[in-house]
Amino acid sequence: MLGVRAFRESRVAVIGLTLVFFWLLAAVAAPYLPLLDPNKPIAPFVTPLSEKRDVFFWLGTDFKGRDMLSRMIWGCQRVIVWGVSATFVAYVVGALFGLISGYLSGWWDEIISFVANVLLSFPVMVLFIVILNYLGPSGFNIVVAVTFASAPAIMRIVRGLTLDIKTRDYVFAAQTRGEHPLYIMIVELLPNVRGPIIVDACLRLGYTTVAITTLTFLGLGLQPPDPDWGLMIRESAKTAMLWKFSYMLLVPALAVSSLILGFNLMADGLREMSLRD
Repeated sequence: MLGVRAFRESRVAVIGLTLVFFWLLAAVAAPYLPLLDPNKPIAPFVTPLSEKRDVFFWLGTDFKGRDMLSRMIWGCQRVIVWGVSATFVAYVVGALFGLISGYLSGWWDEIISFVANVLLSFPVMVLFIVILNYLGPSGFNIVVAVTFASAPAIMRIVRGLTLDIKTRDYVFAAQTRGEHPLYIMIVELLPNVRGPIIVDACLRLGYTTVAITTLTFLGLGLQPPDPDWGLMIRESAKTAMLWKFSYMLLVPALAVSSLILGFNLMADGLREMSLRD
C-alpha cells in the first residue's frame, strides 16, 4: 500500500523506496544466492568483469583475493540488520520517555528532560566513541550506543507532539472513562504522533547507517573478517589510492551512499504526502 500510494503521489518517495527495497531484497536473499564465500581468498587484485581461475568476477576481488560482489551483498545484510535494530530500539526508548514526559509532566518531565539535555550536550560521534570504547566493539554494543545517542532527540520530538495532543477531546474522554495513563499514552496518544515519527525514522535510519559505517571504519564496529561496508572501505583505503584498484573503495562507498539516499528520499516523499493530506 505504501509503495502504491508513493507511486501515485510522490516520485521522490518511490525512488527512495526502490533503493531501500533493492538492498532489503539483497540482504534477505543473500543466503540463497549463488555467491562465493565472502571471506575466502581466491585471486587478489582481479579487476571487475574479469575471469581468473575459472571464476568470473563481476566486481573484481580485493587485495586479499575475496570476491567484492559477495562481500558487498553480505555487507548490506550487516548494515541493514544492525541499523534497523538500533533505530528501532532507540525509537522504543525515546518514544516511551517522550510520552511519559509530555503526558505526565511535573517532576517526570523535569527529570527526563534534564537527562536528555545532558546526553544531547555531547557531540553524537564523541558519545558513540566513548560508549564503544567502554563496552567494546560489537553489533550489540552499536545498538546500545545508537540508543543513547538518538533516544534523547526522539524523546524531545515525541514530548512536543504529546504536549499538543494531550489537550484533545478524545484524551479527556479517555480520562473521564478512568483509563490508565499507560493505556492513554499507548492507545490514544501514540497513534496520533506516528506521522512525524515515521518521517523522522526514515531520516534517522540514514544517520544510523552513516554512524555504523563510520564506527566500523574507525575500528569500533564489526570486526574482521566480517563482510561489512565500513570495514571494506577501511581495508581498501590505501590500496585504492592507485586508480587501477579504486573499485575496491568505490563499490562499498556507492553501496552506502545509495542506501542512505534511499532513506532520505523516502523521508522527503513521506513529508510531501503528509503536507498534501
